[in-house]
Amino acid sequence: MKSNKILASGLSALLGITMLAGCSSGAPETGGTNSGGSGSGSAPTPITITVWTPSEDQSADNGNWLDKELTAFKEAHPEWDLTINTGVSPEGDTLKNIQTDPEAAADVFMYANDQIPDMLSINALARLGGATLEQVQKQSSSTTLNTVSYNGGVYGVPFTGNTWFMYYDKRVFSEDDVKNLDTMLEKGKVGFPLSNSWYIASFYVANGCTLFGENGGDADAGFDFGGDKAVAVTNYLVDLAANPNFVDANGLSPSTLADGTINCLFSGTWDYAAVVDAIGEENVGICAAPTYTLDGKELQLKAFAGSKAIGVNANSKNPEVAVALAAFLGSTQAQQDHYDLRNIIPTDESLTVDDALATAQMNAMSYASIVQPLQADMGQYWTPAETMGKEIIAGTVTHDNAAEKTEAMNTSMNTATVN
Repeated sequence: MKSNKILASGLSALLGITMLAGCSSGAPETGGTNSGGSGSGSAPTPITITVWTPSEDQSADNGNWLDKELTAFKEAHPEWDLTINTGVSPEGDTLKNIQTDPEAAADVFMYANDQIPDMLSINALARLGGATLEQVQKQSSSTTLNTVSYNGGVYGVPFTGNTWFMYYDKRVFSEDDVKNLDTMLEKGKVGFPLSNSWYIASFYVANGCTLFGENGGDADAGFDFGGDKAVAVTNYLVDLAANPNFVDANGLSPSTLADGTINCLFSGTWDYAAVVDAIGEENVGICAAPTYTLDGKELQLKAFAGSKAIGVNANSKNPEVAVALAAFLGSTQAQQDHYDLRNIIPTDESLTVDDALATAQMNAMSYASIVQPLQADMGQYWTPAETMGKEIIAGTVTHDNAAEKTEAMNTSMNTATVN
């Protein structure tokens, strides 16, 4: 596996942040250790900061990833006499734990990327720049970078992705078969959750449809799920649903792989154990979503994607140290350690992994996904897309009314976004 030199510098990494006094090491569940740095010349500067991570990162049973990284961080910075307090906050709960008192929250924390708009609204998240921004740009695919980008700024160091890919039964499909969905339909039962709006977008986006512009960051662009490009996809999906080897897998559990109801399943890391239980580890194939063929062209399915990232509190009274620590915890070596100790699949594209599950997610984040937009009007997407999927499965969308139904979906999506 490759590793790069860790970028630990936080100098000039905050752009235009108004520094507010009064950041304490408040709960949840804080604790800390003191390490006196040594160096030539003047004495090291005493600094206290707080970092929050999930409890699993601090567990001895998992190798205590956080302790390993904090020890290395202190060794890399003898110019600071560091006291680092640690607290427990799962990524999904970080916004809740911060919003009660942003100035008393941790200086550095892990969070799910969909919390960015709300964190910014309470001035709890710092915009990154300088060497740290360069690090994120170097490590990340365009999709991964977009997951932590909002209104022109970058607000965290991504360390793992959240998206879906494909599990398949290797007794039914070969590695060549799974490159193209239409080839798979000739060989076995393809289970795809077409009536689930988190999945159906992948077909439309593959043919040029967009959500808030090409990168999902243009709030004024709205949804572009209309016109000939979208109608062509709807017509393809009408034929797909009618194919006897297609199964709408929305709501199906991985156990249906065992009885042959389906021979592949589109899902994420959360279903890995259940897939193995269903067909046996030796029969499990895993890869990024395939292409499909539309009007003679192979188009790459694009899953929605998010990430988990390391953020810096905009209220930190030690921003240089906080940014340096965030960059360190999201560095190439730290992501490698995270993978080795906890099987946290990295987003750093310079790393190689040696198991199919991690490879599939990394490939999905690299070329088979788009960022799930953070725009406020994203809520207008879900119901019209779900309705389209359900009507296609029910047979009420046909080639005769595909154009009408597609334009109705697009109009409904844009109800709150058109001027």
